[in-house]
Amino acid sequence: MMPPRLIVLLLLSAGTVFGRIDREQVVKQFNPIRYASSLTTPMQVGNGNFAFGADITGMQTFQPFNTMSSWAWHNRSLPTTPGQTRPEDFTGLDWLTHGRLVNYDMPNSAENDISTWMIQNPHKINLGRIGLSFNGMNISEADLKDKKQVLDLWTGTITSSFTLSGETVVVTTVGHPEQDIVSFGIASKLLGTGALSTFIDYPYADGKSKFEAPFVGIWNAVANHTSTITHNAKTKAIIQHTLDATTYFTSISWNNSAALSRVNQTSHRYILQPSSGNAQNFSFSVAFTPDVGPHDHVFSFNSVLSTSARWWASYWNAGAFIDLTGTNSGSATELQRRIILSQYGMAVNDAANGAIAQESGLTNNGWYGKFHLEMTMWHVSHWLSWSKTDIFARSMPSLYNKFLSTSIERARVQGYSGARWGKMSDPTGRSAPGEINALLIWQQPHVMWFAEQAYLASPTLETLQNWDEVIVQSAQFMASYAFWNSSTGRYDLGPPMYPVGENTPPNATVNPTFELAYWRFGLDIASRWMQRQGKEVPTEWTHVAENLAPLPVQNGTYVHYEGIVNMWTNTKYTSDHPALIAIYGLLPPQSGIPSFSLPILKATLAKVYQTYNLSQSYGWDFPLLAMTSARLGDPKNAIDLLLHPAFGFDDVGMPVGGTRVATPYWPQSGGLLMAVAAMAGGWYSGSENGMTLSTRWPVDWVVKAEGFAKSL
Repeated sequence: MMPPRLIVLLLLSAGTVFGRIDREQVVKQFNPIRYASSLTTPMQVGNGNFAFGADITGMQTFQPFNTMSSWAWHNRSLPTTPGQTRPEDFTGLDWLTHGRLVNYDMPNSAENDISTWMIQNPHKINLGRIGLSFNGMNISEADLKDKKQVLDLWTGTITSSFTLSGETVVVTTVGHPEQDIVSFGIASKLLGTGALSTFIDYPYADGKSKFEAPFVGIWNAVANHTSTITHNAKTKAIIQHTLDATTYFTSISWNNSAALSRVNQTSHRYILQPSSGNAQNFSFSVAFTPDVGPHDHVFSFNSVLSTSARWWASYWNAGAFIDLTGTNSGSATELQRRIILSQYGMAVNDAANGAIAQESGLTNNGWYGKFHLEMTMWHVSHWLSWSKTDIFARSMPSLYNKFLSTSIERARVQGYSGARWGKMSDPTGRSAPGEINALLIWQQPHVMWFAEQAYLASPTLETLQNWDEVIVQSAQFMASYAFWNSSTGRYDLGPPMYPVGENTPPNATVNPTFELAYWRFGLDIASRWMQRQGKEVPTEWTHVAENLAPLPVQNGTYVHYEGIVNMWTNTKYTSDHPALIAIYGLLPPQSGIPSFSLPILKATLAKVYQTYNLSQSYGWDFPLLAMTSARLGDPKNAIDLLLHPAFGFDDVGMPVGGTRVATPYWPQSGGLLMAVAAMAGGWYSGSENGMTLSTRWPVDWVVKAEGFAKSL
């Protein structure tokens, strides 16, 4: 039997409010509006597997924003350097690890070319650019008058309007909720005169840039790739595009009479020209597929429009919701805006089937388009706490099952048991070479976090079986990775290793605070998993969990790792993720952890605020701190953190990366939603500390919340 969902309807300053939230009314208050193209972020339509980014015209007319899919990857040609022509030629580096040599996937200066190739490949690609063509007129965005663009969040539809030569043009843009299809409806007298048409163009990709933002692809390397029309009929055409060994297809279907033609043989631009004298309305749909589809399958604009409206209404009405609009406060309004736009953005960019999005989602490219397994925490956890288990199930646990064999092999090569999960991963689970990539460990217990949340949402035998193998293999690695220190009679974590902050010397980093707590948490969940199934808990799991080194304490505060020198005065250590406070915020309280105490935790948090330059922090740092503040009973500080100037969201809700990472940085949105869910839904056990629902929010705020699952 499923535990009851928490439904909270409260008025914090004046008693209880009864009745359901009018979700549509709240959502539509925050429909983004633009009057000019952004130079950095698009408006988007999409479905989590596919996204189309639009400029002010509702297309990609003036700004070449991107069209991206979770399946769209490309490999550049392999190097020709003797001995470095295959991925198998990469051998990594051996590092001394507790008295034995362990091979890690780190760049090797003797294998520089193949190391670099493996870091950069495969990389995500931009499937194509779709825009308006003005048929011989030299038109810039400045020539358009009365520009206005509105994203209707409730239907997932962008409406863009402007005037040109005294005539109005209205473009409606919508994405299909299940397929890689974007559809456009265009209304203008300019269609009938032949002055307006549409184009599709294709870039090349070489993957040499770690960050490609805001635009992805190389537009002037036309000789490096090929495209051709393979089918051209009255209302449909198919274009085949090939980049090296990557081939995919674009199926274009339209209403009325129109013709598709190539501009010339030296470009990859195609014009879809409505016939002159036609009606003043023209619509077409563009479908991208890795394989050619049937020639008679036509996707109409109207069908995509209605399908999108139904899906988005269902999305907003399902699961949890929070309404802060009754609070007469600019802070509440801005937080509500961030919440609503983050929910939309994550559904468009970060809800793939069997995959995890890169940090830039489907907007542009970061880290060559590869996703980071330690970031799964911020990509998918919020789906569970917001009771959207169907979206969580798109990727969990299928992603881990998909990567299980490569992770088991990684551990075996290094002399460990179980599965060692990678970091910067491609679709096969291969982790890109890198020192941090090879030595980071905090992604290992994520499996236990997700499994436990999934079980609490659905405590069934099916849930236990779905997660069982990845739980067992993860725990096996965690137990074998811990090193028995005979001089202390304790198990150590590291060295070599990198903790969450990735800013400590790996050969000196041992027993980091957060990782020690997370290791105990993970092994405890794994043991509980076995007990629920009536299975015997392996003794090594219990022995490691009960005998891990204590959390390192210096002068009354936790520190990043055991033996660190001058942590609080060295800006190197106070300029990255303050993960050590996550032991009581992101993680639930754990009984029996040596050296854990709330006074030390509170002193550590105070030291973070005293020494960290939070203006240089970014992304999920602020939700991390907010969750700790909320669990400690300080909701005002939690709100202040979620509205911190360095924790920015632009006018369409794109999470601003700042100077450290590219914009958008979607883990920031996932973190925001996790923190809000904890404040709205509370925690399962050991964290309430006498708090009531009303005291989890500032006392003068009016908050309505419904449907939230409790957080761990």
